Amino acid sequence: MTDSHSPGPVTDSALDQALNWLIALETADAQQRARFQDWLAADPAHGEAFAKAEAVWHSQPILEAALALATPEKPSALRRLRAHWLPLATAAVVLLGLFNFSDVPLRLKADHLTVAGERQRLELGDGSKVLLNTRSAFSSGLDDRQRVARLYEGEAFFEVPTAKGLPLEVEAGPVRMSASSTAFAVRYLDGVAQIQVERGALNVQATRGNSHISLNAGDSLRVGPEGFGHREKVDQNKDLAWIQGRLIFDNCPLKEVLAELRRYYPGWIVNANTQLDQVTVTGNYRLDNPIDVVRSLAHITSAQLHELPAVVILN
Repeated sequence: MTDSHSPGPVTDSALDQALNWLIALETADAQQRARFQDWLAADPAHGEAFAKAEAVWHSQPILEAALALATPEKPSALRRLRAHWLPLATAAVVLLGLFNFSDVPLRLKADHLTVAGERQRLELGDGSKVLLNTRSAFSSGLDDRQRVARLYEGEAFFEVPTAKGLPLEVEAGPVRMSASSTAFAVRYLDGVAQIQVERGALNVQATRGNSHISLNAGDSLRVGPEGFGHREKVDQNKDLAWIQGRLIFDNCPLKEVLAELRRYYPGWIVNANTQLDQVTVTGNYRLDNPIDVVRSLAHITSAQLHELPAVVILN
């Protein structure tokens, strides 16, 4: 018999929440503990995430990271390390490899994988060109009966020539696209696909149900578990800047900027000062050196920056 309540894969978000709960429970009152129990009951994966977080909490890397942040000249500094538990716990998660791109089923399905900060150019048998962005998993199967490409995770830009026979079918989670003589980007993360058409036209169909739409050059569409979103316009200079190796932000909250930078950094970028979350950022950055970008952000926000092996902490 299949257990319908068995936990699914532990996501980065669930681990982040679990680490936050570990901190909150240090001084929690009865009301907070009741909210923690509600959080555990909300999703079986939360229990697994909390167990992993507890293992990290009591691990040797936590102590080592704590000592690295402590001020040697002041023995009392160790007593003040509770204020650093969130970045320390996150650092330990990185050091233990819990955030590595290690989904074994994904590796078995994909023909091509990119790690953090890597981009990969491919040419398919029909002449289609594909640019895989950071942390992406992709496969394709082209023969006389089908022309199918699958983006299992991440982001890709497709340049598809005019089809002499069947169009190229591109699948990404909840959506399937039929492409011929077009260029478009697909981003598929956390169950949501974002489609952006640079030129040509693209037929888009939900993998479940009968929803479908035709997109034209300059159109953008979000497709998630709830279905199709509203058609929007692409800002090609900003939204597709990654294709040219750039990241462009226009009055974007720092929280969102750091979330994007984390996709390109092989370690962990932590903001330990929530007051910085809504500080807006405008800038044009190279995506091949995310740490330089974080240093720049620390400078313009007057934040302190701690750089540890595989961990960068803003506070």
